[in-house]
Amino acid sequence: MTNWFIIRKEVQPWVRWASPLITWGAIILLWILVPYWQGPHVSLFPRPMGVIRAFSMLWTDYNLLGNVFMSWWRIAQAFFWCAVVAIPLGILMSSYRWLFELINPVAAPMRAMPLTAFLPAFIALFGIDETEKIAFLWFGMFFYLLAVVVEEVNRVDNALLETAYTLGASQRQALWLLFRASFPAVFSSFRILYDIGWTYVILAEMLNARKGVGYMVEAARKVLDFDRVYAGIIAIGIAAFLFRFLLTLLEGWLFPWRKAAGTFSGSGAAVASATTHLKATKHAAAQKSEA
Repeated sequence: MTNWFIIRKEVQPWVRWASPLITWGAIILLWILVPYWQGPHVSLFPRPMGVIRAFSMLWTDYNLLGNVFMSWWRIAQAFFWCAVVAIPLGILMSSYRWLFELINPVAAPMRAMPLTAFLPAFIALFGIDETEKIAFLWFGMFFYLLAVVVEEVNRVDNALLETAYTLGASQRQALWLLFRASFPAVFSSFRILYDIGWTYVILAEMLNARKGVGYMVEAARKVLDFDRVYAGIIAIGIAAFLFRFLLTLLEGWLFPWRKAAGTFSGSGAAVASATTHLKATKHAAAQKSEA
């Protein structure tokens, strides 16, 4: 029994498979029992079978797939523009300290600000149509991604840059090297970025939306159909999990050495990627000089 309390000790395979079953089994059992408890507002808590029927209704009558796709499309648009701006800016901030000192005093406090406080300002600036929703999601993800890019680029070993300069690399090539070295770790953060997007898209879609999972849940709440509300919440969780799983598969396909190396911070993989790039550059330079 004492083996269970050894710090960082690996668990047996059967524990890894049984633990989720035990945890989710306990949650489902609690869900079944709670409606029988005579407490305040418990009558509004739906029973599991009612939620299952509501989930089937969402699929057949309320275009569940279409609403999930619309929410994903909004997140994808905000994510794209977030990456287009944050990744180059983060690389430049890590490369040129004066730029970091210029932008970070604004970026750092923004990460601690509650995004909901900015919603009235976005409505005033962009109205209540699609532009407001995309801008709101972009704002919620941008400062997080910017901080990750700055941190991961700062982790790139200076020895890699010195080697690149020794091989005759220009400023543009050095910046490209920093991007290549840090991007695998930055890509890992995309999963959390999508989680942030799914969190805020619900809030964005509760205002003047005609499609999306947030609209779907809010429409059910307005008519006090809490079976449908909880079915929508479960649908959101499943959709977010599936997209996160797809990003994990894509990361394993693009950067297989990260999993093989067993690194979690990303710095080891970044150094390995950059080292390989430098070796190839050095080999090409040697062949060119021989020719």
